Amino acid sequence: MSWDDGSAGHRFRVVPAVYVYLRRGQEVLLQRRAGTGFMDGHWAAAAGHVEAGESVAGAAVREVREELGVEVRPGDLRPVTTMHRGQPGGPALEQRVDFFYEAVRWAGEPSLREVGKADGLGWFGLDALPDPVVPHELVVLRALRAGTVSPILTHGFPPGR
Repeated sequence: MSWDDGSAGHRFRVVPAVYVYLRRGQEVLLQRRAGTGFMDGHWAAAAGHVEAGESVAGAAVREVREELGVEVRPGDLRPVTTMHRGQPGGPALEQRVDFFYEAVRWAGEPSLREVGKADGLGWFGLDALPDPVVPHELVVLRALRAGTVSPILTHGFPPGR
């Protein structure tokens, strides 16, 4: 069954993605992107696109398993924020809605599982983040550190738009 029957071809579309920060107190687990063609060399959460027919929580559980080899139960995911980001008038792939989660419980020991997409893994204090971090993720991580995360954020849009 196709989840896109083409009937909304004339409508604006966004790409949904999920991000999961494993947390140990004030530390987050980040991986350094490599070989993806997007923000290689930057540190980032376990993340990826939501697939057709998949919930955002289901995508979050899948991405953590695929990228870090750990199991997170949907009930152990805590929503952090939702970010609408993109380039107004830009290509569809750059119009996004990002769902950020954190988890403090999981089963297994995190390790790099997609070595063709990442070449480093480490725990970092929210007050001692590595450099560079993917820019829109840095916005969320700084807000987590400050304790000022808004339920909805925007990134990449001119003020007032």
